[in-house]
Amino acid sequence: MGICGWIILGGFAGWLASIFTGDNARMGFIANVITGIIGSMVGGFLFSFIGGSGVSGFNLYSLLVAVVGAIAVLSLKKLIFGSKKS
Repeated sequence: MGICGWIILGGFAGWLASIFTGDNARMGFIANVITGIIGSMVGGFLFSFIGGSGVSGFNLYSLLVAVVGAIAVLSLKKLIFGSKKS
């Protein structure tokens, strides 16, 4: 998967994760992309523990892995830095 695929998948995964965690109003496009790309790496690491594989291309399974990882990243961020209400 090329850089454009990573940006699109990361942006979409970060956006979905920010909606799920309630951070959507505070995150912009760049933050969503960065969260989604980091989330895809974290999700691949987490899925390896249950026998799954990481991001395998531009498909629904990879989106699921990236969203789960991005939710974990945003939840960890909230745990460490606290939740700011806007």
